[in-house]
Formats: sequence, structure tokens, C-alpha cells
Amino acid sequence: FSLGGRQRLLLNRSLSPSCTLPYLCVMMIRWLMLMILLQAALLLHPSHAFLSPQMHRRSGHDYKTSSTTSLFLSSSDIQAKLKVQMAKLKERDRASAAISPDDVDVVFEDEHIVVVNKPCGVLTIPGKEDNPSLNKAVFERYGSESGRMDKMVVHRLGMDTSGLVVFARTNAALRGMNSLFRTRKVTRKYEALVCGHVAQDSGSIDLPLMRDYESPPFMRVSTDDHQRALIGLDAEVVGKKMLESPKDSLTTYEVVSREDMDGNDVSRLTLTSISGRTHQLNVHCAAIGHPIVGDTVYGFDGEAAANGGLDESDLPEDKASAELQQAIASASAGKPMCVHAKSISFRHPVTKEDLSFDSSSSF
Repeated sequence: FSLGGRQRLLLNRSLSPSCTLPYLCVMMIRWLMLMILLQAALLLHPSHAFLSPQMHRRSGHDYKTSSTTSLFLSSSDIQAKLKVQMAKLKERDRASAAISPDDVDVVFEDEHIVVVNKPCGVLTIPGKEDNPSLNKAVFERYGSESGRMDKMVVHRLGMDTSGLVVFARTNAALRGMNSLFRTRKVTRKYEALVCGHVAQDSGSIDLPLMRDYESPPFMRVSTDDHQRALIGLDAEVVGKKMLESPKDSLTTYEVVSREDMDGNDVSRLTLTSISGRTHQLNVHCAAIGHPIVGDTVYGFDGEAAANGGLDESDLPEDKASAELQQAIASASAGKPMCVHAKSISFRHPVTKEDLSFDSSSSF
């Protein structure tokens, strides 16, 4: 705290030497108290940019998320966890099944795009280590105008997800498809088996997502508590993605059937990812208490946070019990995850023809 020349002059004129020092001490104390109060307000007030209160909706039911968590992880702790998990994921990617160009299941092709059916257990793209991938097989079969394999990719599916994938063959198609995905003019529907019987025939899951600093690099539902935990972390250490603002995420679902799998209740759902966030379907299904069957990351005893990062008390009444989830996890151990990209609809990026494709699941 310091005073400018004009303020010092005014003080000297209005105050005697005997009272100037005590007055300055009082002013400094008041200034320090004001700064402390302002800092506390920034950290605690809900209008803070990171801490806006969020009411989340699932099928017409509102509830405020809350979560008890360890809020004392340091940047170096998070970095160490991330390195360990990334090494596991790289090892998993190396197990991607090889697929030959002749074995690519082509659903549609023209001079601009190719639509193919991806099998489970195959990476969509090869990654930095040039693992076996669908992208490589499609490129070897069709090539691309740019002569580059990566310039065919417009979206991707996780290695454990089967279903429809679109690749671009020309630069015009690449630009057009990227624009369609960016402006959410591509409709993708997924079929999934989830644990338990979902009570309502249809609904929506509107829960924002964030990176999970406790289980990086996975995702979780964003809550105020978890956003507070990011304050003070070093972006140079944990990475900028870890500190990104919550992403609005919306999934709609319809119950196709309520079934029995090895004596356990499961539901067959049609899921539509409106916002298309990373791992959105997995996190959202877990966050309503019905994780996807065979999901070893977000399901029972998975690598990511349980219940999509929500407290047990935040889950709806029709949630699958822990006992049921455990039984299903045991029955599906070693089997593919039950989620399939069953349909995709969009306007052709060059010819402007309306296209729609469907694919049957194997489960």
C-alpha cells in the first residue's frame, strides 16, 4: 500500500506530525482486511465464473449435484496419475485388431465419402504409434485426394464401440463434413445395453462434463465442488484441457426393451448424443445409475469415478443396485462393451443429397 504525491501532500496539510503515523497504520489495516474479504468472496460466491450453481435435469427431475471429494490434489499428483493412466491406454491401443483393406465393411461409397461399419476392438485412427486402425485400412483401399491418411478423418468411435463411421476422400468432403459436425447437423444414434431397468420410456440427461482430475484423463459430471478443486492448479503441469470450463452436454434416450441377461435386469436403449462430448454416453449413463454393460472404465469398479462422478444420493430411484452391477460385470467380463453406433444421418457435403444409414448391433 502506498500513497501518491498528491495524497501525501493533503495528509501533511490536514494532519499534524503526531497523528499521521497512527492514521496511516489504521488505513493500512483496513486496506488489508478489505483485500482478504474480496479474496474470500471470489472463492466462495456462486457468481464466480467457475462456480455457477447448476441444476441438472434427468427426465423432468431436477436435482442439484453435490460431491464429497479430496480437494487437495497437487498439480504434480495429477500429472503423476495422468502419466500412469496414459501408459495403460497406450498399451491398450497396441492391442487394436488389424483389419485388411479387403475386410472393410463398406455401407456406402462415392467419389467424395465412404461410410463403413467399424467392428469392436479396432481403433478408428492409429494414434502416434501407428497402431492398426480402420483409418489405415480405408486409406489403403481408397486413398484420398490429399494423399494423407489423417485428412480422411471427420469423427471417430472409441476402440470398444462398433458401428458407422464416415471418412472423407476429397478435400471438399473433408471441409464439408467438418462443418456439419461443428454445427451439429449430423444425427447419430447409438444402441446400448445398460444395467437395470430404466423406469421411464424416454427422457433426457442434461449434465455438464469436465476432465476428471482425480482419474485423468477420463471425464466426469462437473459440480461446483470439483470446479473449486481446479483453482490454483498449474496448467503447465496438468495440461490446459484439465482446466477447461465445464462443457454443456445433452443426451436423449428411448427405451427399446427391458430385458434379462443371464438372470440380470438390463435395458436396451436408443441414445442420441446431441452435444457429442468425449465419453458423453458412458458418463451420462453411469450418472443416472445405469452404466453401459461391459464398460470397464465408467461401469462397476471401473477406472473412472463411480456414478459419473456424482454422489450415490444424487442418483434417481430406479438406479441399478451395486449388487446388480457387480453381477452384470461378472457375467460380461472379457466381452465387448454393449454400445453400437447404429445410425447416422446428414446432408452430403458436396452433392447436398440427404443421406441416412443404419447398422445392426451384434448384442
